Amino acid sequence: MAGVMGSLQTESAQSRSDLLAVPVAKALAVWPADAPVDVDQVLVAPIDPTLADTAAFCEAYGVTLAESANCVIVAGRRGEVTKYAACIVLATTRADVNGMVRRLLDVRKCSFAPMDEAVSLTGMEFGGITPIGLPADWPILVDSRVIAAPHVIIGSGVRHSKIAVPGPALGALPGAQVIEGLAKEVG
Repeated sequence: MAGVMGSLQTESAQSRSDLLAVPVAKALAVWPADAPVDVDQVLVAPIDPTLADTAAFCEAYGVTLAESANCVIVAGRRGEVTKYAACIVLATTRADVNGMVRRLLDVRKCSFAPMDEAVSLTGMEFGGITPIGLPADWPILVDSRVIAAPHVIIGSGVRHSKIAVPGPALGALPGAQVIEGLAKEVG
């Protein structure tokens, strides 16, 4: 299955491991056969790595912010214990890190994980981190608006490509929790 989203020419992500971070390719290789979305519906497209940041990407490739989802890595602390999680939100919204996310992780303090830490722990490039292939013990918090979208564009683990995937697939990832109100509208 291949297609076009905006001006992106997509093709099966499984057939293009050169466009994926290693943890992403490994996760796709073991995609559950009983998943609600077939692995063939996970598509990838090459992009200019200098245009990987959401606003620049959307403008250059004709993808709307409502079709684009961001994966942000957060770190929460309670005492000496640090918990990590991924938050998946539409690009028209921002994760409620200090409210909803902090409560869900049951931590006193929560913030975006430092860039070097996020890159080291995920094995992915900053600006390309995706929920597919994250450490198995991390919760993946998915805003309910993401799974309501027929398709979204997310990172591929590297800056030189993007993944197109049905929104419901992100809510079905191992460790995923769909959360109403995880994010707030921007503006």
